Amino acid sequence: MTPSDQARLEAQLQRLHLRYIQGHCQDLASKAAEQQRSHLDYLALLIEGEAAMREQRSIERRIRNARFPVLKTLDDFQWSWPKKINRPQIQNLFRLAFIATKTNVVLIGNVGLGKTHLALALGHAACLNGHSVLFTTAVDIINTLAAAQSAGRLKREFNRYLKPALLIIDELGYLPIDKHGADLLFQIISQRYERAPMVITTNRVYKHWSQIFNNDSTLTSAILDRVLHHADTVIIEGKSFRMKDEIDP
Repeated sequence: MTPSDQARLEAQLQRLHLRYIQGHCQDLASKAAEQQRSHLDYLALLIEGEAAMREQRSIERRIRNARFPVLKTLDDFQWSWPKKINRPQIQNLFRLAFIATKTNVVLIGNVGLGKTHLALALGHAACLNGHSVLFTTAVDIINTLAAAQSAGRLKREFNRYLKPALLIIDELGYLPIDKHGADLLFQIISQRYERAPMVITTNRVYKHWSQIFNNDSTLTSAILDRVLHHADTVIIEGKSFRMKDEIDP
């Protein structure tokens, strides 16, 4: 291949965004010639490499867009710490069938028992398997939507929480929510109902959820109705892992 042909090929590959092929076509051509591989084998190697690179970039983009504060996996989870935890139930969730069936997952337990860890790990697994994810807290949703409403861009911010295939809402119940905040959160829950699942972590059992929502029993019932219609509830019991040094000096 002449230098001009090489330059033209480079320009075409760059224009088509075929970055792997652009970076490896010469090396793989030399190896294919040495190994006396066919043109089809050589082409297959280039295409497989390009596909693998694109998939890796897609995974990295999904993880970045998910806005995880840290990356967690199920392999890192401390199964021995909680006093009570249904390990087979949780492991089954990582098959991710709940996403296809639009089933919510609610992780209930006191602080420091790994609820957020499991939620993050589920979100990471979903990203690896091609699903869009957004991780946030209940308070962040409310604050973001309240600010958007004041700025006249509420609809656009709603789409931010409605678009992902999986929405993870962390720390529901850790701080009280006034009526306006509860109404905003209800709209997210209502519009995702039977359309796309959520993973919710909370320190409150369902019978105490009215305390989260300003003791508004009507609104609480409406939220519970939509969350629990299709839901898998995970109960975790025990003492905070973060306090283990104080508990067992």
